[in-house]
Amino acid sequence: MITLIIIAVTVIVSLLCFYGVLDFNALKFSAYDVWHHGKWWQMLTHGFVHGGWGHLFFNMLTLFFFGRVVEAYFAAVWGVPAGQILYVVLYLTAIVASSVWDLVKYRDDWNYSAVGASGAVSAILFASILFEPKMGIYIYLIPIPVPGYIFAPFYLLYCWYMAKRNADNIGHTAHFWGAVYGLLFPLALRPDIFQHFLRQLGL
Repeated sequence: MITLIIIAVTVIVSLLCFYGVLDFNALKFSAYDVWHHGKWWQMLTHGFVHGGWGHLFFNMLTLFFFGRVVEAYFAAVWGVPAGQILYVVLYLTAIVASSVWDLVKYRDDWNYSAVGASGAVSAILFASILFEPKMGIYIYLIPIPVPGYIFAPFYLLYCWYMAKRNADNIGHTAHFWGAVYGLLFPLALRPDIFQHFLRQLGL
């Protein structure tokens, strides 16, 4: 239920920006404006704005599938409503946490900006892998699912490599730090979740 609410809010805000009802530039993440002009709200609001229909669809589709897994586990571990509240906290703080690196790196670059929920979605994806490491994940052009515990390290390496190359317009750094945050957040609250992770792998 919480996942569907997050998706609905994100879709509505993104559509309002698409059609000019909301000011896209006021909500996007501009590292220069955040650092030099105190527009700190952009660290959060950019996670509800997207660059196009495809960007919005892919992020929300991924969140739909993996968010429900994490939401259910949070409710099982911490109960309701505490688990639901912590799930929302994870999602919102992941938007911010995934952008800190780029804020510091691009704080003097007035040209740099970013939008999208990708950092938070990466956090949710990796939190789901923490709870269900053998869960199958489908990757583009690969017809069979890849187990999460295999997907995760390759995803992190890919994000780090692509961030170093800086050859496209994708926020690979936000993907990387969002994923790391998605692992650390549940473990910081309940370190024994790592034992659950190992048991799922038969270790």
